[in-house]
Amino acid sequence: MVQGQFVFTKNIHNMENPGITIVQESVVDSCINKHRGLLISILQEIQKYYNYLPREALEILSQRLDIPLRDIYGVASFYKSFSFQPKGKHVITTCLGTACHVRGGQKIADAINHELKINAGETTKDMNFTHETAACLGCCAIGPIVVADGEYHSGIRPGTVKRFIDKVKQGSDKVDLENDKKIIPIEVSCPRCNHSLMKPEHLIDSRPCIHITVSLKRKHGWLRLSSLYGSYNFESEFEIPLEMRANFFCPHCHEDLVGSSECPECGAKMLLMIVRGGGTVQICPRRGCKGHLLDI
Repeated sequence: MVQGQFVFTKNIHNMENPGITIVQESVVDSCINKHRGLLISILQEIQKYYNYLPREALEILSQRLDIPLRDIYGVASFYKSFSFQPKGKHVITTCLGTACHVRGGQKIADAINHELKINAGETTKDMNFTHETAACLGCCAIGPIVVADGEYHSGIRPGTVKRFIDKVKQGSDKVDLENDKKIIPIEVSCPRCNHSLMKPEHLIDSRPCIHITVSLKRKHGWLRLSSLYGSYNFESEFEIPLEMRANFFCPHCHEDLVGSSECPECGAKMLLMIVRGGGTVQICPRRGCKGHLLDI
């Protein structure tokens, strides 16, 4: 299969236990070559390929980079987005924060566990579902919140869990800003200096906007994005032509906001921002492309 700039053989699983992955040295070597020794970017690439960080892959990485295995584990365990256990095709996260808990969050989590026949933090034997819980997903006002494959859902009840899981298994529809009530606001910060990128005094979609610096050829100015995940509305100091890829920077530390992941639609390196409460949001820098990703 072709993935980005690499040519990998098909991912191989143990047929008796589909949760066990056979690690290929060529995959780890390709990740190292792509990111030139940047540990976090390499770990992101390995997890992107295997959907978790296999121990064997980390051992190979330790040898290749001459970094003690304990140090690699130390870095990977610091970030909640990394996982040392295989995850299912669909990841469901139930919020158990105070606001969601008092509105029935625990009962929803119990119903999901019952339906999937697993405990929170586990993956079904067929590798279709992983169910996790979180202390807070930053959406207290519309709780209880359940996130499935990066899409936020409110209004879930124990009695509707089976229908909800069936819908997740079939695949969610694309976000529709005008009609989809599950679209939610997010607050983001710079992944380099951790300074907030929100501009409360300027609204887009009736919400405080995200304010960053944009550069295109010899032009430099501001860019303001909607903070509603699923909305593609924005304002710019100068016109950005359709299909044109701009460069984006933090207005505080002036570091490039480009991340390590590629847009699933056009292949461009995506703009990375940290979501308050945990997670990341990635936005394609090419005007007109809707290859955006939310990961919590």
